[in-house]
Amino acid sequence: MHHVYTLENLEEATSCGKPARLAVIGNPISHSSSPQLHQPALDAFGKEARYIRLLVEPGMVAEAFAKMTQLGFIGCNVTVPHKIEAMEACGEVSEQARQIGAVNTVVFSENEIHGYNTDGPGFMQAVSDDFGIALGENHTLILGAGGGAGQAIATQCALLKPVQLTLINRSLDKITDLAERLRDISPETEITTLAFGDPGLIAACHSADLLVQTTSLGLKQDDPEVIPSECFQSHHCVYDTIYQPPETHFLKAARNYGCKTGNGLSMLIHQGAIAFQHWFPETDPLSLMKAAMKG
Repeated sequence: MHHVYTLENLEEATSCGKPARLAVIGNPISHSSSPQLHQPALDAFGKEARYIRLLVEPGMVAEAFAKMTQLGFIGCNVTVPHKIEAMEACGEVSEQARQIGAVNTVVFSENEIHGYNTDGPGFMQAVSDDFGIALGENHTLILGAGGGAGQAIATQCALLKPVQLTLINRSLDKITDLAERLRDISPETEITTLAFGDPGLIAACHSADLLVQTTSLGLKQDDPEVIPSECFQSHHCVYDTIYQPPETHFLKAARNYGCKTGNGLSMLIHQGAIAFQHWFPETDPLSLMKAAMKG
């Protein structure tokens, strides 16, 4: 058994011990916590299946799907940089995944490959769990809205038709088109776009209820601050999609201002549980996954 499999040795994963039937594909992939999340649920529900990490090179997603289908895989999760390529390789794509423009969960059936996106719904559930608030009833401000996670979260917000939504990004070009797509989804929502360097950033943050950090800043100890600390106010709920480290500089600064804080572990768990139910609709793995990741 390998920590990470490739397409070259994938067949080994189906023929040694409990057969691999689910995977997370990405590049890099060795860091992924998805097996730790999913395997306890598979075992608890008596599924004769193993969940593995599969390294897939860019441009090889369709070939990976074909090989997994041939080897009897039930489905897979998809992480960076493959979420757009995965959508193109699916025969059927859910409406929500199409609106987000990315697929992160795939179900293989006899005649078709189905693509879904569980990031947005997973985030909605995480916010409810962590803060006890309903996403559509609050003014959400998304930092790094041009990235994959930011776009998924922004789309989920728009689908809930809030009164106000604010998108922040380093480059305005990346969120101008996004804002237009979101206005088509929810014409009644006031959608504002700002660059990180905009002098109105602090005031925009102060007017929001929920601040969501979706950039990669905070993964490294010496990363610069995402926003100035004076952007935080005690009424804020503050969420960082990063979960390793558990408390980034961003969350620490927010906590010092009296904000409620949450990290991306809850989103990982909820989106994973939703993905699992796409593969096994009769199950409810949430409590098992929470125990696996927080135990």
